[in-house]
Amino acid sequence: MASRKATKATVDRQRRIQKKIDAKKPVPKTSSKKAALTGAKRQPENPMPAQHLQKPGNEADLNLPPRFLAPDYQGSGKLKDMVAIVTGGDSGIGRAVAVLFAREGANVAILYLNEDKDAKQTKEAVEKEGKRCLVIPGDVRDSKFCETAVRSVLKTFGRIDILVNNAAFQLHAERIEDITDAHFQETIQTNIGGYFRMARAVVPYMRPGSSIVNNGSETGIFGSKHLLDYSATKGAIHAFTKSLASNLLERGIRVNCVAPGPVWTPLNPADKSKNDIQSFGQDSDMGRPAQPEEISPAFVFLASPVTGSYVNGIVLPVMGGPRG
Repeated sequence: MASRKATKATVDRQRRIQKKIDAKKPVPKTSSKKAALTGAKRQPENPMPAQHLQKPGNEADLNLPPRFLAPDYQGSGKLKDMVAIVTGGDSGIGRAVAVLFAREGANVAILYLNEDKDAKQTKEAVEKEGKRCLVIPGDVRDSKFCETAVRSVLKTFGRIDILVNNAAFQLHAERIEDITDAHFQETIQTNIGGYFRMARAVVPYMRPGSSIVNNGSETGIFGSKHLLDYSATKGAIHAFTKSLASNLLERGIRVNCVAPGPVWTPLNPADKSKNDIQSFGQDSDMGRPAQPEEISPAFVFLASPVTGSYVNGIVLPVMGGPRG
């Protein structure tokens, strides 16, 4: 298992990269687009709170807590007696997915970097659903950590049925020249490297009927001019999903991907400046970002053999509109 010293080095490295980018942030443009109110009236509304978080970003520090409990969602045993691993499961989309997986009957292991307070809250939320939750801190950039984490899950639960690859590093940059080698490698090795390493570590222990669900992004489809490296990794995740789906099909393992639009999670306040974050998601067709609880049901759909048995190799857009 990766030591706290190793994960601290990752956090320190990410903050050094963040510091260089923060100094180059421009004054944001404003928009008067009105948010669309759909479904339950729990959506965030712009302007979002003017807040900037240090990497990796703690949900407990957000002035406006993301909604992840999906109180209107009724479980029906779609993942009964299964075991799931969710990387980046301490907060944001990962937390929301962990909660719904538990509501559908799965025990859950969440992997996270060092956000202990967030991980504790996620664990408590999963346990309130009547299921067990294993929390494992470490860095998915490290192959040994991925392998050790998988062994810990097997030792605790005896099986692994679902892998959700969700851990990510994201940092806006105005110009390609602003992206250092360290910045580029952090994004590549976390986002696509971490997905690859976790899949490689988990697959030998998966049985027919298991599934992998990757978290992609609208930026992997449309690109993003200030997220050059991040968009590249998300496009790679989409291609990896399709390729791995074909590779694992004969072993009875399905592989799919969710491609969200803007979502209110710690990832973005730990990326954008205080001013920029106020208009986050305002340019989407919905005129607002999504709540994590609006994204998590898509992961249940793809992970469950009840709903997704004939779904393989897709990238499912959940963008609030044709372009998000």
